[in-house]
Amino acid sequence: MFHINHNLNGKIALVTGASKGLGKYISAALADSGANVIVNFAHSQEAAQQTVDFIRSNGGNAIAVKGDVTNKEEVKRLVGETEEAFGGTIDILVNNATGPQPTLSIEESTWEDYLDQLNFFVKAPLLLTKEVLLGMKTKGEGRIINIGSEVIQVGNPHFANYVTAKSAQLGMTRSWASELGPHGITVNLLNPGWIPVERHEGVDTSGYQKGVPLGKMGEPIDIGNAVVFLASNEAKFITGQSLSVNGGFTFGI
Repeated sequence: MFHINHNLNGKIALVTGASKGLGKYISAALADSGANVIVNFAHSQEAAQQTVDFIRSNGGNAIAVKGDVTNKEEVKRLVGETEEAFGGTIDILVNNATGPQPTLSIEESTWEDYLDQLNFFVKAPLLLTKEVLLGMKTKGEGRIINIGSEVIQVGNPHFANYVTAKSAQLGMTRSWASELGPHGITVNLLNPGWIPVERHEGVDTSGYQKGVPLGKMGEPIDIGNAVVFLASNEAKFITGQSLSVNGGFTFGI
């Protein structure tokens, strides 16, 4: 009754933007816990296949499926290919995909700069969630995990386009959690801190690290492990929550 192992055997998980960065390790952690994982990518087949090979080399099961998650028709195809490949409907949806993140002053910003971010962090999760809901409702359970950011709390300057879109995810998550709770579907927001990945190679992290109470930078697998927990049966009574994984750099919303 009290055995905790985060067993995801037989579950089907779709991770968007999973070819590299945090998505790669989220996918790997889910696969390591027994889930069948779809590594979604938009551009690099090679990078996505490397992630799939990485997962398989560690005994996991994964396939790569291309798809622009901001496009309604491509989302339909992506979900359809996923369900066909694994012979079932999606149990776990991780909305992780992102695009360019330019730093802009208010004077430099246009409405289109804000829309670019909203397309990834609001539109894409909406399209994907709508596509997987029938399967989750039929099963009477499901996990939707939105990958947010600590910028919601930090309010970084010259970054309002990104901060605004990430902040929108918080309200969206809580509203969805209220609506989908009666169907056994949990919806949570996971907020990584600055977790160095490939694109941060050579960047000085010492200034940020000084503000982290745990005194060190996080690792991508820290985010993967948190996703696995929220996807597991052990988190079945947690929904509508905003969880920061950043060593205490910020505190709860």
